[in-house]
Amino acid sequence: MQTIGLIGGMSWHSTESYYRIINETVAARLGGHASARIALQSLDFAEVRACQVAGDWDRAAALLTDAARACVAGGADVVAICTNLMHKVAPQVEAGAGVPLLHIADAVAGVAAPHGWDRLGILGARWVMEERFYADRLAGHGITALSPDAADRELVDRVVFDELTQGRIEDASRTAYVEVIERLAERGAQAVVLACTEIGLLLSPGDSPLPLIDSAEAHATALAELALGASHARTPA
Repeated sequence: MQTIGLIGGMSWHSTESYYRIINETVAARLGGHASARIALQSLDFAEVRACQVAGDWDRAAALLTDAARACVAGGADVVAICTNLMHKVAPQVEAGAGVPLLHIADAVAGVAAPHGWDRLGILGARWVMEERFYADRLAGHGITALSPDAADRELVDRVVFDELTQGRIEDASRTAYVEVIERLAERGAQAVVLACTEIGLLLSPGDSPLPLIDSAEAHATALAELALGASHARTPA
Protein backbone atom coordinates (compact mmCIF):
# COMPACT_ATOMS: atom_id res chain seq x y z
CA MET A 1 0.00 0.00 0.00
CA GLN A 2 1.28 3.45 -0.88
CA THR A 3 1.43 6.18 1.75
CA ILE A 4 -0.88 9.17 1.22
CA GLY A 5 0.35 12.64 2.16
CA LEU A 6 -2.47 14.93 3.26
CA ILE A 7 -1.99 18.70 3.37
CA GLY A 8 -4.89 19.59 5.62
CA GLY A 9 -6.15 22.00 8.24
CA MET A 10 -7.92 24.20 5.65
CA SER A 11 -10.15 23.77 7.57
CA TRP A 12 -9.65 20.88 9.99
CA HIS A 13 -13.38 20.10 9.76
CA SER A 14 -13.02 18.76 6.23
CA THR A 15 -9.61 17.20 6.90
CA GLU A 16 -11.33 15.03 9.50
CA SER A 17 -13.70 13.84 6.73
CA TYR A 18 -10.75 12.97 4.49
CA TYR A 19 -9.15 10.84 7.20
CA ARG A 20 -12.38 8.99 7.87
CA ILE A 21 -13.31 8.38 4.22
CA ILE A 22 -9.83 7.18 3.25
CA ASN A 23 -9.70 4.72 6.13
CA GLU A 24 -13.26 3.52 5.57
CA THR A 25 -12.47 2.86 1.91
CA VAL A 26 -9.31 0.91 2.74
CA ALA A 27 -11.08 -1.08 5.45
CA ALA A 28 -13.94 -1.97 3.11
CA ARG A 29 -11.50 -3.10 0.43
CA LEU A 30 -9.07 -5.08 2.60
CA GLY A 31 -11.18 -6.03 5.62
CA GLY A 32 -9.96 -6.99 9.05
CA HIS A 33 -7.90 -4.36 10.84
CA ALA A 34 -6.69 -2.71 7.62
CA SER A 35 -6.28 1.05 7.59
CA ALA A 36 -4.50 3.55 5.38
CA ARG A 37 -0.90 4.69 5.58
CA ILE A 38 -1.19 8.47 5.94
CA ALA A 39 1.31 11.25 6.53
CA LEU A 40 -0.66 14.32 7.60
CA GLN A 41 0.42 17.94 7.83
CA SER A 42 -2.38 20.02 9.34
CA LEU A 43 -1.74 23.72 8.79
CA ASP A 44 -2.97 26.65 10.86
CA PHE A 45 -5.86 27.84 8.71
CA ALA A 46 -5.67 31.32 10.22
CA GLU A 47 -2.26 31.76 8.58
CA VAL A 48 -3.46 30.40 5.24
CA ARG A 49 -6.63 32.49 5.37
CA ALA A 50 -4.55 35.62 5.95
CA CYS A 51 -2.65 34.83 2.74
CA GLN A 52 -5.94 34.40 0.85
CA VAL A 53 -7.38 37.69 2.06
CA ALA A 54 -4.12 39.53 1.28
CA GLY A 55 -3.80 37.89 -2.12
CA ASP A 56 -0.37 36.60 -1.10
CA TRP A 57 -0.46 33.41 -3.15
CA ASP A 58 3.33 33.09 -3.22
CA ARG A 59 3.38 32.87 0.57
CA ALA A 60 0.48 30.43 0.50
CA ALA A 61 2.27 28.26 -2.05
CA ALA A 62 5.38 28.24 0.15
CA LEU A 63 3.39 27.15 3.19
CA LEU A 64 1.75 24.29 1.32
CA THR A 65 4.97 23.25 -0.39
CA ASP A 66 6.73 23.01 2.97
CA ALA A 67 3.84 20.86 4.20
CA ALA A 68 4.06 18.64 1.10
CA ARG A 69 7.78 18.13 1.64
CA ALA A 70 7.13 17.22 5.27
CA CYS A 71 4.61 14.62 4.08
CA VAL A 72 7.20 13.20 1.70
CA ALA A 73 9.77 13.15 4.50
CA GLY A 74 7.19 11.13 6.41
CA GLY A 75 7.03 8.56 3.63
CA ALA A 76 4.30 9.89 1.33
CA ASP A 77 4.28 8.49 -2.21
CA VAL A 78 1.55 10.89 -3.35
CA VAL A 79 0.27 14.15 -1.87
CA ALA A 80 -3.11 15.85 -1.83
CA ILE A 81 -4.32 19.32 -0.89
CA CYS A 82 -7.48 18.85 1.21
CA THR A 83 -9.23 21.93 -0.12
CA ASN A 84 -10.43 23.10 -3.53
CA LEU A 85 -9.32 26.72 -3.32
CA MET A 86 -5.69 26.01 -2.56
CA HIS A 87 -5.42 24.09 -5.82
CA LYS A 88 -4.84 27.59 -7.15
CA VAL A 89 -1.21 26.90 -6.13
CA ALA A 90 -1.21 23.16 -6.91
CA PRO A 91 1.39 23.41 -9.72
CA GLN A 92 3.91 25.04 -7.36
CA VAL A 93 3.19 22.52 -4.62
CA GLU A 94 3.58 19.52 -6.90
CA ALA A 95 6.80 20.87 -8.37
CA GLY A 96 8.23 21.43 -4.91
CA ALA A 97 7.07 18.12 -3.45
CA GLY A 98 8.83 15.91 -5.96
CA VAL A 99 6.04 13.30 -5.90
CA PRO A 100 2.70 13.20 -7.76
CA LEU A 101 -0.16 15.38 -6.53
CA LEU A 102 -3.68 14.05 -7.02
CA HIS A 103 -5.74 17.05 -8.13
CA ILE A 104 -9.19 17.39 -6.59
CA ALA A 105 -10.81 18.41 -9.90
CA ASP A 106 -9.55 15.20 -11.51
CA ALA A 107 -11.30 13.25 -8.76
CA VAL A 108 -14.50 15.23 -9.34
CA ALA A 109 -14.31 14.50 -13.07
CA GLY A 110 -13.87 10.83 -12.25
CA VAL A 111 -17.24 10.86 -10.48
CA ALA A 112 -18.99 12.81 -13.24
CA ALA A 113 -17.73 10.69 -16.15
CA PRO A 114 -19.71 7.46 -15.53
CA HIS A 115 -22.92 9.51 -15.42
CA GLY A 116 -22.14 11.41 -18.61
CA TRP A 117 -22.36 14.75 -16.77
CA ASP A 118 -20.51 17.44 -18.72
CA ARG A 119 -22.19 20.60 -17.35
CA LEU A 120 -21.50 20.98 -13.66
CA GLY A 121 -22.59 23.78 -11.34
CA ILE A 122 -19.79 24.92 -9.01
CA LEU A 123 -20.27 26.00 -5.38
CA GLY A 124 -17.16 27.08 -3.49
CA ALA A 125 -14.96 29.97 -2.47
CA ARG A 126 -15.22 32.95 -4.81
CA TRP A 127 -11.83 32.27 -6.42
CA VAL A 128 -12.96 28.74 -7.32
CA MET A 129 -16.17 30.07 -8.86
CA GLU A 130 -14.68 33.12 -10.58
CA GLU A 131 -11.17 32.20 -11.72
CA ARG A 132 -10.10 29.71 -14.37
CA PHE A 133 -7.73 27.37 -12.49
CA TYR A 134 -10.57 25.04 -11.45
CA ALA A 135 -12.79 25.40 -14.52
CA ASP A 136 -9.84 24.83 -16.84
CA ARG A 137 -8.91 21.62 -15.04
CA LEU A 138 -12.47 20.35 -15.49
CA ALA A 139 -12.43 21.49 -19.11
CA GLY A 140 -9.50 19.17 -19.66
CA HIS A 141 -11.96 16.36 -18.95
CA GLY A 142 -14.57 17.79 -21.33
CA ILE A 143 -16.62 19.34 -18.53
CA THR A 144 -18.10 22.86 -18.58
CA ALA A 145 -18.18 24.58 -15.18
CA LEU A 146 -21.20 26.80 -14.46
CA SER A 147 -20.73 29.40 -11.73
CA PRO A 148 -23.63 31.10 -9.92
CA ASP A 149 -24.39 34.73 -10.66
CA ALA A 150 -22.61 37.49 -8.73
CA ALA A 151 -25.09 37.74 -5.86
CA ASP A 152 -25.17 33.99 -5.40
CA ARG A 153 -21.37 33.80 -5.51
CA GLU A 154 -21.19 36.36 -2.70
CA LEU A 155 -23.67 34.33 -0.65
CA VAL A 156 -21.90 31.02 -1.20
CA ASP A 157 -18.48 32.48 -0.36
CA ARG A 158 -19.76 34.21 2.77
CA VAL A 159 -21.28 31.01 4.13
CA VAL A 160 -18.07 29.12 3.46
CA PHE A 161 -15.81 31.45 5.42
CA ASP A 162 -18.16 32.96 8.01
CA GLU A 163 -19.78 29.64 8.91
CA LEU A 164 -18.56 26.33 7.49
CA THR A 165 -14.81 26.70 7.97
CA GLN A 166 -15.59 27.72 11.55
CA GLY A 167 -17.75 24.65 12.17
CA ARG A 168 -21.10 26.47 12.01
CA ILE A 169 -23.95 24.68 10.23
CA GLU A 170 -27.01 26.90 9.72
CA ASP A 171 -30.40 25.74 8.41
CA ALA A 172 -30.99 29.09 6.71
CA SER A 173 -27.76 28.70 4.74
CA ARG A 174 -28.79 25.23 3.64
CA THR A 175 -32.03 26.65 2.29
CA ALA A 176 -30.17 29.47 0.53
CA TYR A 177 -27.74 27.01 -1.09
CA VAL A 178 -30.64 24.89 -2.37
CA GLU A 179 -32.09 27.99 -4.03
CA VAL A 180 -28.71 28.65 -5.69
CA ILE A 181 -28.69 25.07 -6.97
CA GLU A 182 -32.20 25.52 -8.37
CA ARG A 183 -30.98 28.52 -10.37
CA LEU A 184 -28.01 26.53 -11.67
CA ALA A 185 -30.42 23.79 -12.75
CA GLU A 186 -32.40 26.37 -14.73
CA ARG A 187 -29.17 27.21 -16.60
CA GLY A 188 -28.60 23.59 -17.60
CA ALA A 189 -26.41 22.15 -14.85
CA GLN A 190 -26.76 18.37 -14.71
CA ALA A 191 -25.16 18.08 -11.27
CA VAL A 192 -23.46 20.36 -8.75
CA VAL A 193 -19.93 20.13 -7.38
CA LEU A 194 -19.57 20.97 -3.72
CA ALA A 195 -16.27 22.62 -4.61
CA CYS A 196 -15.46 23.57 -1.04
CA THR A 197 -14.58 20.56 1.08
CA GLU A 198 -16.78 21.79 3.95
CA ILE A 199 -20.02 22.15 1.98
CA GLY A 200 -20.72 18.44 2.34
CA LEU A 201 -21.15 19.13 6.05
CA LEU A 202 -24.07 21.43 5.17
CA LEU A 203 -25.73 19.75 2.18
CA SER A 204 -26.66 16.11 1.66
CA PRO A 205 -28.04 14.53 -1.53
CA GLY A 206 -31.55 14.57 -0.12
CA ASP A 207 -31.44 18.36 0.19
CA SER A 208 -30.66 19.07 -3.45
CA PRO A 209 -32.78 19.22 -6.61
CA LEU A 210 -29.68 18.12 -8.58
CA PRO A 211 -27.19 15.29 -7.98
CA LEU A 212 -24.27 16.40 -5.82
CA ILE A 213 -20.58 15.62 -6.23
CA ASP A 214 -18.97 16.10 -2.83
CA SER A 215 -15.41 17.05 -3.73
CA ALA A 216 -14.02 15.92 -0.37
CA GLU A 217 -15.60 12.48 -0.72
CA ALA A 218 -14.52 12.14 -4.35
CA HIS A 219 -10.96 13.20 -3.57
CA ALA A 220 -10.57 11.06 -0.47
CA THR A 221 -11.99 7.99 -2.20
CA ALA A 222 -9.70 8.47 -5.20
CA LEU A 223 -6.72 8.80 -2.86
CA ALA A 224 -7.60 5.54 -1.12
CA GLU A 225 -8.00 3.75 -4.45
CA LEU A 226 -4.71 5.18 -5.68
CA ALA A 227 -2.93 3.99 -2.54
CA LEU A 228 -4.42 0.53 -3.09
CA GLY A 229 -3.27 0.50 -6.70
CA ALA A 230 -6.50 1.46 -8.51
CA SER A 231 -5.81 5.02 -9.64
CA HIS A 232 -8.61 7.11 -11.12
CA ALA A 233 -6.41 10.13 -11.63
CA ARG A 234 -5.90 11.52 -15.12
CA THR A 235 -3.90 14.55 -16.12
CA PRO A 236 -5.72 16.54 -18.84
CA ALA A 237 -3.90 16.83 -22.17
